[in-house]
Amino acid sequence: MKLLVVGSVAFDAIETPFGKTDKILGGAATYIGITSSVLAVKSGIVSVVGGDFPQEHLDMFTDRNVNIEGIEIVKDGKTFFWSGKYHNDLNTRDTLATEVNVLENFDPKIPESMQDAEILLLGNLHPGVQLSVLEKMHNRPKLVILDTMNFWMDSAWDILMEMIAKTDVITINDEEARQLSGEYSLVKAAKKIHAMGPEYVIIKKGEHGALLFHDAKVFAIPALPLEEVFDPTGAGDTFAGGFAAYLAKKGKTDFETMKSALIVGSAMASFTVEKFGTERIQEVSEADMYERLRQFKELTTFDVELQ
Repeated sequence: MKLLVVGSVAFDAIETPFGKTDKILGGAATYIGITSSVLAVKSGIVSVVGGDFPQEHLDMFTDRNVNIEGIEIVKDGKTFFWSGKYHNDLNTRDTLATEVNVLENFDPKIPESMQDAEILLLGNLHPGVQLSVLEKMHNRPKLVILDTMNFWMDSAWDILMEMIAKTDVITINDEEARQLSGEYSLVKAAKKIHAMGPEYVIIKKGEHGALLFHDAKVFAIPALPLEEVFDPTGAGDTFAGGFAAYLAKKGKTDFETMKSALIVGSAMASFTVEKFGTERIQEVSEADMYERLRQFKELTTFDVELQ
């Protein structure tokens, strides 16, 4: 299957207890595109950047066989920029700067070469922009995956509800699931969100793994315990990218395949946090991914006697 990714291609400046960076490559679509290339999946990105965006980054996507026909370049504009500082626990952070720039008037343009994508992954953008992508597709993709956040729940509730109703899979963190549903129990939250439209609900819990809900079925995975975590930026996007790319690679979107996809997503996200920005994920080979999946299997496989 072909994977179409709509989201930000951006600059980040990051500070953690382990160091800090100047402007580096970031953005949800960036992490997802790189991740899909590790799985050798046909993918394309729809986004917008300014004239300040280096050609070398665009070449990086092309070298990885990521279709960039949908990345618009606004020559006299500036690329989206985010700067943040993480606290010692790396679970909380302060946003130091957000410069929306060319993303403010982003009008996604779907290239003809990606109109036949079977899987559509909508990165964290205004729900109105996400809806417009669906309207511009010649045919509805087989699977629509949505990422969103509490900011849109606060500022664009009605249109977010309209977007969620058209979604097959929603991926959010535990805090966002509670806000969206009004329920503290994640099981109850998933049921309420499921009733809003999505057939599958993924709730990310950071260093505590993730949950997949479908009807009355629940599947839980841990996060891989890591000795060193340098930068959590982009881990959630890498997770979504690994999940979607695995489904595209297998050509199936049933619950059992999604269980495996969840593990692939978590494995890929475990690489991202090991260095700043996209640096580590760009180094990962398919062989590296399979070795980490083996570690996951050892972590979660056990026999128990019930009698």
